[in-house]
Amino acid sequence: MLSAVITLIRAVLVLEPENPGGEAVDITPKDFGVRTLAQEYGGGAFTVSGDIVFFANYKDQRLYKQSINSLDVPPIPLTPDYGGPVVSYADGVLDTRFNRFIAVREDRRESSQNPPATIVSIALGSKDVNEPEVLVGGSDFYAFPRLDPKSERIAWIQWSHPNMQWDKSELWVGYISENGEIYKRVCVAGYDPSVVESPTEPKWSSDGELFFITDRESGFWNLHKWIESENKVVPVYSLEAEFARPLWIFGNNSYEFVKSPKQRNLIACSYRQKGKSYLGIIDDAQGSNLTVLDIPFTDIENITSGTGCLFLEGASAVLPSSVAKVTLDDNKSKVVDFNIIWSSSPDSLKYSSYISKPELIEFPTEVPGQNAYAYFYPPSNPNYQAIEGEKPPLLLKSHGGPTAETRGVLNLSIQYWTSRGWAFADVNYGGSTGYGREYRDRLIGRWGIVDVNDCCSCATYLVDSGKVDGERLCITGGSAGGYTTLAALAFKDTFKAGASLYGVADLKLLIEETHKFESHYLHNLVGGEKEWFERSPINHIDKFSCPIILFQGLEDKVVPPSQARKIYQALKEKGVPVALVEYEGEQHGFRKAENIKYTLEQQMVFFARLIGRFNVADDITPVKIDNFDRE
Repeated sequence: MLSAVITLIRAVLVLEPENPGGEAVDITPKDFGVRTLAQEYGGGAFTVSGDIVFFANYKDQRLYKQSINSLDVPPIPLTPDYGGPVVSYADGVLDTRFNRFIAVREDRRESSQNPPATIVSIALGSKDVNEPEVLVGGSDFYAFPRLDPKSERIAWIQWSHPNMQWDKSELWVGYISENGEIYKRVCVAGYDPSVVESPTEPKWSSDGELFFITDRESGFWNLHKWIESENKVVPVYSLEAEFARPLWIFGNNSYEFVKSPKQRNLIACSYRQKGKSYLGIIDDAQGSNLTVLDIPFTDIENITSGTGCLFLEGASAVLPSSVAKVTLDDNKSKVVDFNIIWSSSPDSLKYSSYISKPELIEFPTEVPGQNAYAYFYPPSNPNYQAIEGEKPPLLLKSHGGPTAETRGVLNLSIQYWTSRGWAFADVNYGGSTGYGREYRDRLIGRWGIVDVNDCCSCATYLVDSGKVDGERLCITGGSAGGYTTLAALAFKDTFKAGASLYGVADLKLLIEETHKFESHYLHNLVGGEKEWFERSPINHIDKFSCPIILFQGLEDKVVPPSQARKIYQALKEKGVPVALVEYEGEQHGFRKAENIKYTLEQQMVFFARLIGRFNVADDITPVKIDNFDRE
């Protein structure tokens, strides 16, 4: 089984050892990195077919072909060299009928702000590298080009501004002619303006039936299939749970077809319900029964089928992000073996006594009758005991996206805080995914209001519950979470200090500078220029009084460095204690281990010095804080 592992900023493909306990093999050569920059966030950077791997190389963004059985042979380029990483490819599939590779392409040769996206085919038979041919174009975005078993039909997802994929998208099927062109197209889902839905993850079964996930009618992403003869969509299994995730990155894989000795149409799937993931088997031939399988993971990201087994990417409250091999019995109704073959933190179980396990809490929001959710982590360190009667300081995190979801799994960055006496709250404010469209839509037109209010309500709830110290409440977040952090400090008085990681300070500036994928996002989330001004923290410097530390990557194209620099300078001039840390070579989200570590340490010492009333145990040299440290 092949998986992608990120080491610092280079992602490599890893081959599972042949025998249990053996060593995995890195198959990506040292001069290559498996990562695409399509839509900035990437994903879907490699495809495996037999012993051949097709992958996007990070440095030049070209597609390459590599043989797993001939690792001494360098990868072969399949796409042209444009003199730089200006054309990216993602989410590809092999077309054996026409000996070509089909993928989504983002072309930044003429415009980096508004690059056209298309579905293209790349010829594999020629010795020369040729310009890819466009199969599908005209929409702003594409994902999931998927071929039926005979390569006679291709399905794909498309959507256009101002929608994001999870707002409204369309599922299309194209019929392929004898010369490889698409000669007829049918819109399977998303064409009816009276039905708001966001279909995703189309996939063909071995007998040529098209399955996909959509949130029509119920508002939850459930599994459906297309009855081609009637051009009709029918549900496969209905549940108030999410069987998919929002398409922030390419390559999501939430379900797989499973071979059965009785040739039944079995589907292995994962779904999220009330903050927990489940692994199930749906029997489409038997009235769509769902059998839930017992595994240690409480969070599942992706599923891939293997020979007589499944591979899962998942985690739990005590297991870090891992890849597990799951073997089922002959009836595919029970797990007979669960084996973790790769772990992001293989030594973490040695320190289980230090691990703070999350409690899913449901708390009231400012809207009567509406609740929101968070994971609460109490302090945990067997070597120390708090002073009797002392309540811990709280660090509350607002996740990015904002249409994303925080998950209650082992995160060593969170354990860094809880092992040092802090309580930690990870909030799924209104607008987060995992709870259906109605919950997700709470943020439409109200970003900077609902998220801020929910974070403040969560902190207040924890104070009123006696779990944390109301005088030592801090807030942190990255990207959209950084915006919520700054907005909470500007417009509310709940928190005493904050840390913004590559956060948004000026909404208007973000719209002018950000990449194509999110360039219209704020129109739905905020509104027009009046709302952009009113909800931008940079326009309300007079309302800031709390200490703030800012962290920023200098190669960030999603939230450019001008955002952090602008609010840093304004807060410095206002006299607020403020610090700015900038990282060379970092993009949106920090990938270098030393920078991740430094960011954690500097947040800790910043909060301790300014509001914590304690000295940190670690030997940390603090950064200079303007308007606090003497020259």
